[in-house]
Amino acid sequence: MDKKITEIRENFEKDISAVSSLKELEEVRIKYLSRKGLVPSLFEEFKTLPKEEKPKYGKLFNELKNSVQNEFNAKKTTLESSSGTAARKLDISLPGRRKKLGSKHILTQTTEEIKNIFKGLGFSVFEGPEIESDHYNFEMLNFPPDHPARDMQDTFFINEKFLMRTHTSPVQIRLMEKVKPPLRAIMPGRVFRNEAISAKSYCLFHQVEGLYVDTDVTFAELKGTLIQFAKNFFGKNVKYRFRPSFFPFTEPSAEVDIWWEPKGKEGRWLEILGCGMVDPNVLNNVNIDSEKYTGYAFGMGIERMTMLKYGINDIRVFFDNDNRFLEQF
Repeated sequence: MDKKITEIRENFEKDISAVSSLKELEEVRIKYLSRKGLVPSLFEEFKTLPKEEKPKYGKLFNELKNSVQNEFNAKKTTLESSSGTAARKLDISLPGRRKKLGSKHILTQTTEEIKNIFKGLGFSVFEGPEIESDHYNFEMLNFPPDHPARDMQDTFFINEKFLMRTHTSPVQIRLMEKVKPPLRAIMPGRVFRNEAISAKSYCLFHQVEGLYVDTDVTFAELKGTLIQFAKNFFGKNVKYRFRPSFFPFTEPSAEVDIWWEPKGKEGRWLEILGCGMVDPNVLNNVNIDSEKYTGYAFGMGIERMTMLKYGINDIRVFFDNDNRFLEQF
C-alpha cells in the first residue's frame, strides 16, 4: 500500500508539471480526483484494510488527497490568470465601443406625465400596499359582503381576508384615515384582476386615481379638472363628453369619453376614465362629516391612456419586454 501511494504521488507530480492548458488540467483532474479517479479509489481500498492498519493509512490517504488537491488548485489559478491576461490585451487601434443607454418604460413615462399634469393642478402623490384587506378594498368603499358590484371585479384572493388589490381606491381610504380635509391627491400603482389575457385585458395593469375632499366641492369642479387634464394629455383640441354611470363609491357617477379618429378609420367615442362625487357613506366610514364635507374621485387605466395616445392596439406588448417595441419610446 505504501508503494501504491508513492507511485500515485510521483505520477501526479509528473503529469501536473506537464500541463500547459486548462483542457489538459481537466484531464488530470479526471484521472486523479474524479469519483473514480486514482485518489478516491484508495479510500475504497481503505475499507478492506485490517483494523490495526487503518489509523496509519487513513492519515496517509488524507495527506495525499490534500496535497494533490492543493497542487491542482494552484495550477488552475495560474492557468486561469495567464489566460485572463491574454484576454484582457487591448488593441488600441480598434474603434471604441458605444455604450447603450437604457430608457424608461413607456408605462413609466406615461405615469410620470399624468403625475406631472395633476401636480400642476395642485394634487399630491400617495401610494399604498398592493396586498390589501377585504376591509379596505371593498367594505370601506361601500361594497357590502353581498353587494353585486363585487362581481364587477374578478379578484385574486390570498385568503378570506386578504387579496391582491383590484383598484387603487383603498389608498384613498388610507389617506382619508390619516389626513383630514382639505386634501387633494392622486394614487398611482399596480392593480390585479383575475381576467383572461387578451389584446384588451391583462391580469395586472396600472391605475391612477384621484381624490379631492373639502367644503363645497362640486361636480363642476370635477368636470373642470378632468377637462383640463384631457387637454394637457391629448391636446387642447380634444373632444370630450361625460356620460352617467355607476360606481359603488361615488354618487352621482360618470364616465369620460374622448373622440378618437385614427388615420384611415372611422372615428368613435372611447372611454378614458370614470369619476363621480364621493358617496357620503364612504366619508362617514373614515369619520369625515359628510354634512360638512364633499369630494370627488376619479380613476383611469395607464395602459389604456398609453394605448390611445400612441395608437397601440394590444395591451400585451407592454409586458413582453420586446426591445423592438420598447425602443420606439
